Amino acid sequence: MGKISFEEFERKLAEVPEEEPDEWDNAMLAEIDAEEDSTTLPLESIRAYRECNGKISLRMPKELHYRLLESAKDNGVSLNQYVMYKLAK
Repeated sequence: MGKISFEEFERKLAEVPEEEPDEWDNAMLAEIDAEEDSTTLPLESIRAYRECNGKISLRMPKELHYRLLESAKDNGVSLNQYVMYKLAK
């Protein structure tokens, strides 16, 4: 079976008719709610994560850019590594 795009999956999912949950469905949903699984992510979070590509464009004063570049050199790392370190703190 071939892979489909996320958009194609959403389109196909929208074609599935919705039905009210029956007794079995409600029991399964109650069991899931009771699990408190912290690994489950809302669909909105997954969509937001997929939009991230790991790149960011940032405008800053030249003086700040220069100081960051010099600090990166003093620490023996690239500007990218230095800025990531500073942002992660």
